[in-house]
Amino acid sequence: MEADMKSGTQRRDEVVAVVGGGSWGTALANAAAAAGRPVTLWMRDPEAAARMEQARANERYLPGVALHPGVRATAEAAALASAGTVLLVVPAQTLRSVLAALAPSLAPGAAVVLCAKGIERGSDAFMSAVAAEVLPSGSPVAVLSGPSFASDVARGLPTAVTLAAADGALAARLAGLLSGPAFRLYHTDDVRGVEVGGAGKNVLAIAAGIVAGRGLGESARAALIARAFAELMRFARACGGRAETLMGLSGLGDLVLTASSPQSRNFAFGERLGKGASPEEAAGGKLVEGAFTAQALVDLARAREVEMPVAEAVAAVVAGALTVDAAMTGLLSRPLKAETA
Repeated sequence: MEADMKSGTQRRDEVVAVVGGGSWGTALANAAAAAGRPVTLWMRDPEAAARMEQARANERYLPGVALHPGVRATAEAAALASAGTVLLVVPAQTLRSVLAALAPSLAPGAAVVLCAKGIERGSDAFMSAVAAEVLPSGSPVAVLSGPSFASDVARGLPTAVTLAAADGALAARLAGLLSGPAFRLYHTDDVRGVEVGGAGKNVLAIAAGIVAGRGLGESARAALIARAFAELMRFARACGGRAETLMGLSGLGDLVLTASSPQSRNFAFGERLGKGASPEEAAGGKLVEGAFTAQALVDLARAREVEMPVAEAVAAVVAGALTVDAAMTGLLSRPLKAETA
């Protein structure tokens, strides 16, 4: 019996569950299945799960991309109990409620990988702190972040991201579990550094989009990205993150991707703001994580006496407290000083 239990545990350790049936959740489910893992893709809506199972595609969020044969879509929470690793792929502002609702269905000791990039409004808490409050004490938690578009990952195009856990051995094990032919995971124990990069780059990518939408030129956008990255580095250090983490995939890599492509929802949102749309019009009814995170990022920076003028300008524009032109004037009229990180 002991041998059977041990064998069963090993099988469960190989099983992956993904919570969230949007484009990124579907992409990560496909990537985990391509790595040879049995995958359960959990969705809140039973009808949507049934449609995905029948069509073998997420026709709403990833049209034209086939669901990997190793992925099973379901709305049954009980199906999560068979997984040794659970990827939470839900918006940052709903992570707490979703995790609280599903925690009783998770297997004891299952590793929870947080895939949302943001800071919780109201509490100003990073995602790992939210999970620590909701999950049983000692539950293994990791964070996944890095330069990645869902459509690329879902189609099996080469992508590299970072997985962080305070327990370095856990981070290494999960990186090995989820890495596949085209989806490569690097691992680190710098959870806060990875979280700062993921949350901050969304806000700063909005600024890059505004520059593009205003037609200020590529030189201006390059300068904006460089100075935004300097802000990110200062903030990360103040939060206990390491400089080398921010120089890697989850910091510089993610910022460069998100701040340079209309495929990025945050960049596209900023671009529409730059062209004169209101924040509501620019969002177009879609979730823009950077818009939700902006003020929380600024609050945390001020509490740590970290200067983040680009982030502050974005937060003010998103809140309707400042026009785009006034924000640009404010940034360009700042006192000249030596260039430092």
